[in-house]
Order: sequence, then C-alpha cells, then structure tokens
Amino acid sequence: MKKKISLISQRPSRAEAEQAVRTLIEWIGENPEREGVRETPRRVVKAFEEYFSGYSQNAAEILAKTFTEVGGYDGPVLVKNLAVESRCEHHLAPFVGRAHIAYVPDGRVVGLSKLSRLVGVYASRMQTQERLTAEIADALDKYLKPKGVAVFIEAEHFCMKVRGVSEDHAMTVTTRFLGSYKKDSAAREDFLKMVRG
Repeated sequence: MKKKISLISQRPSRAEAEQAVRTLIEWIGENPEREGVRETPRRVVKAFEEYFSGYSQNAAEILAKTFTEVGGYDGPVLVKNLAVESRCEHHLAPFVGRAHIAYVPDGRVVGLSKLSRLVGVYASRMQTQERLTAEIADALDKYLKPKGVAVFIEAEHFCMKVRGVSEDHAMTVTTRFLGSYKKDSAAREDFLKMVRG
C-alpha cells in the first residue's frame, strides 16, 4: 500500500516566509540591510513560488483531455529529451536533466505537450529523482490507462556536484516500467534503444 504524502494544513504567510529567509541571511553572517541583500528575502520567496509551483497543479487535469482519432495507431508514443529541473528534498539543491517518456495507447492519446507539463507538475516540488520517476509513470498509468508506460530520467544533482563529494560529472539514471513494458523485455529494450539512439 502506498503511503500518501500529506501537506501542511496551513501555510505561513508571505511575510513569515520572507522573515525566514532574512533569518538565514543573518545566520550565515551577512547583513540583511546591505543594499545588495535588502530585497533578497522577497526575491527568494518569489523564486520559491516558481520552483515549487507543482504543489498547486494537478496531473489529472493535465491528462484529462484525450483524443481517440488515431487512425488505428497502436504502437508506442515516445517523447524524448523533456527538460527536468527540480529541487532535491534533502538540500533544496537543483537537479537538472532529461526525461524520456513512452506509452502504448489503448484507444486514446494525449497531446504531446501534456507530457512535458506532467513532468513539470512533479518536478516543481521538493523531490527525489526516484519518486519523480515513479510519480510521472503512475500518473500516466492512472489517468491515461495505456497498455504500457516507460519513464527514463537522467539528471545531474547539484547536491553532489557543488558540495559534499563534489562529483562534477556524475549522472543519475532512474527508470520505471508499467504494463506491457514491465511484462515484455523486448518492449523495454526497444524503448531503451530509442532513448539512447
């Protein structure tokens, strides 16, 4: 049974969020009244609204509109190189990379831009790459009900790149296969060949 992720019931005010940033600025030893830093709390809170806009978006709404006129097409639909930009939940450091998503339609397809938007919904939250991969695949499976789903994400994590072990070129790869992609090794291999080709 999947554990449901719960969000806080009451969000702090914008003023409280800005004060929290100001406290961090003071904590690192910087003067929050210095000219170049004075507006930083406001800017950081505004940036956080962009970084974490996925909490106010809904995957079901994004995948609600589908098309059934596919001319009998029953092969996989693959969209490669979708931009991924997220923040790791451990350090709030960015991780950036690419997502490759395929699904095998079962009579209906979704607009291609919706796959990019779906990635954005889950990437614009505090994340781990593993959960991001699973959430994208699970949402496609749940709301589109295709015969199969494959998700491949490769990303560079700045929490490893600029701190800690300082691994400058490490890439993390995660995959999730559902339905026909999980059952059929040949389908998985075809997907991986198309992603890498």
